[in-house]
Amino acid sequence: MLNHTIFKGSRVTVTPHEPEFQITVLTPEYQAQLWDWLHIALWDPPPAPLRPREILDNPHVRIYAEDWGRPGDIGAVGLVDGQPIGACWMRLLLSGVGMSYLDDETPQLGIALLVEHKRKGYGTQLMLAALNAAREQGVAQVSLTTHPENPAVRMYEKCGFEKIEIRNTYYLMVAKL
Repeated sequence: MLNHTIFKGSRVTVTPHEPEFQITVLTPEYQAQLWDWLHIALWDPPPAPLRPREILDNPHVRIYAEDWGRPGDIGAVGLVDGQPIGACWMRLLLSGVGMSYLDDETPQLGIALLVEHKRKGYGTQLMLAALNAAREQGVAQVSLTTHPENPAVRMYEKCGFEKIEIRNTYYLMVAKL
């Protein structure tokens, strides 16, 4: 796709299209995509493929995306040229529920980008937008779990997350807001 063409005499210089990146609120209208993003977020180290899609039927997994838009749900969607390419979302789960559960006041965060949009800075921008939205709503801290081999660990740390323990072989990380 071309952004524009500049004519200089008889020569043509083509400027490649720079994608426009925007962030919007993760609303219930994105429920179908949220299931896709949750599936992607269940990351295992290569060469493992994505887990079977049926994993989303597991009640311990569904809790992170089911009926999006409940009170306290916070999320941001990344759009490239108007098309959704990923999201960062968090949900408060009570009574010890969820792999990154800390307490009844700490939401658990998930993040995912379509593979062709990784390593372009979009994930960092999404996470910072979601964390800022949480801060504005009075959230004191956010937790997540991630596989120790996940290259996104560096991005999580850059966004303020710290490793606090190993839980079921995954890092439990917390960001103070």
